[in-house]
Amino acid sequence: MAHRESNGLGASRGRSRAPLDLSLLRTFLAVHRSGSFTAAARVLGLSQPTVTTQIRSLEQQLGRELFERRPRGAVPTSVADELATQVAAPIDALAVVADRGPLAAEKRPDPVHLAGPAELLCTRVLPSLAALTGQGVRLRVTMGLTDDLLDGLRGGRFDLVISTIRLRGRTLSAVPLADEEFVLVAAPAVAERVGAGRVAAEGPAALRDVPLLAYADDLPIARRYWWHVFGERLTEEPAMTVPDLRGVLAAVVAGAGVSVLPRYLCLDELASGAVVPLLLPEDPPINTSYLAQRPGAPANPHVQLVRDRLLRCAPAW
Repeated sequence: MAHRESNGLGASRGRSRAPLDLSLLRTFLAVHRSGSFTAAARVLGLSQPTVTTQIRSLEQQLGRELFERRPRGAVPTSVADELATQVAAPIDALAVVADRGPLAAEKRPDPVHLAGPAELLCTRVLPSLAALTGQGVRLRVTMGLTDDLLDGLRGGRFDLVISTIRLRGRTLSAVPLADEEFVLVAAPAVAERVGAGRVAAEGPAALRDVPLLAYADDLPIARRYWWHVFGERLTEEPAMTVPDLRGVLAAVVAGAGVSVLPRYLCLDELASGAVVPLLLPEDPPINTSYLAQRPGAPANPHVQLVRDRLLRCAPAW
C-alpha cells in the first residue's frame, strides 16, 4: 500500500491531526475554481489578504503546498486537485442549505447575470428568454468579447456566459449550445459584378477587386472561411471593420462589399434577397457556441430557469 502514500494528501493521512476548518476549505475551493486569490476574494466577499492568510493556514495544516503563486494567478498543485475532488460536492451541498436560510420561501431570487456576444444575444438569446420576465426572472445582460466574459465568470461577475470558444480546464463547466454556419454574402448588385458561378470556379481570385468587410482587422471569421473552404490563407486587408456583425451586415446590404457572416444573423436578408450567397459549399465552416457556468455558484433557481430555456430554444436558432 506504500504507493497510495505517494501523493500529497495520502502522505498525511497516517498522521493524527486536527479536523480541517470548513471555512478554510470553502476558501480553498473558491481559489481552485476561480484561478486566483483576488477573484476568490470577490466571490467570497473577503479581502485578498484574508484569502491568502487562509490558504497559508490550510497549507500549514496539510503540510503541503496547494497553489503555485504566479503573476497571472494561482496554479493548483496535484495535491490541490485531489483535495478539490474530495471536498467539492460536500461543500456545494452545504452551501445550498446555508443559502436557503430560515426565510428562503420569502426571499426573491437574485437577478441572473448573463453575458455573451452582442449579435447572438440581441438576435436570438434575448427573444428566447422574453417569456421568463413574466415569471419574475430579472436579467442583467452584458455584451463583450468571450475571453473577457469568461474571466468575469471565473471571478463571480456572471452566472452564465455564452462562449464562442471551447473551454479548457476545471474552473468552469460548459455544454454545447448551438452551431452557427458561416456564409459568404454580398448585395445582389455586388454579386452581379463578381459574376455568377465565378467564386465556385475561380475561388478567392474572383473576389480580388471586391472590398472585404469584417468584424476586426485580423479577419477572424473570414480567415477561417478562406482556409476551410478554399484551402488558402487570407492575406487581404479589410476595406471596412465594424466591431459588431450587425453593422457589417448593414454595410453588406448597402453594397459596400462582401463579408462572411453567421447564417442566423442574415436569415431575413437572405430570404428577402437583400443579400445573396456567393458560394454554397457542401461543407461550410461551423462554429459551436457553449453555455458556460461556474461550478459551486450560489444556488439561484432563476439561473436554472434561464439555462434550461436556452438549451431548449437554441437548437431552433
